[in-house]
Amino acid sequence: MVEPKTLKPSRDRIYDLLMNARQADWVTLDLEDGHSLSGAIIFNEFKGTGRLINVDEEISYDFNVDQVVDVRM
Repeated sequence: MVEPKTLKPSRDRIYDLLMNARQADWVTLDLEDGHSLSGAIIFNEFKGTGRLINVDEEISYDFNVDQVVDVRM
């Protein structure tokens, strides 16, 4: 059976994606409230928190791993 796209990946899967995204120059975070934000991320694996920084748009956004639905690089 194919898993519907609307289901949020497991917390462990999101955690792995965020850990890998720390090395990327640019990522897009899809959040549970429907927003998508792009930029570079800093992720603290011990606290489960991070910050997305977009210098071009002059924004920074603090996030918690539980808010993230998907990470695209």
